Amino acid sequence: MELFESAQDYLERILMLEEERGENKVRAIDVANSLGFSRASVSIAMHRLEESGYLTFGDNKELIMTEAGRKEAIRIYERHQVLTETFLRLGVSKEIAMEDACKVEHDLSEETYQALKRALKK
Repeated sequence: MELFESAQDYLERILMLEEERGENKVRAIDVANSLGFSRASVSIAMHRLEESGYLTFGDNKELIMTEAGRKEAIRIYERHQVLTETFLRLGVSKEIAMEDACKVEHDLSEETYQALKRALKK
């Protein structure tokens, strides 16, 4: 099942919060606070991701990504990092590079993405 951009963004944010904290104890309220969204809208989105098989809820309401959810989160986060680095090397400011990477990461073809990755390694 193909995920909408917003679902990809939520999974990516969960992964980013896990990395920031060094643990897998992220809750919906943490996602809401980090994105500036309402608790209710994030809660609805998390339940949709659960229904789609991308995450489950732990005993303390922590968000636990399934294998499919983690795979998608890593994929989109890696794209974000590669695109941000590409834009920075082109002289774009950090803030704009990060914003633009978020916009482009969802729509960029795999072929173009792989070409950018190769170019960054040079």
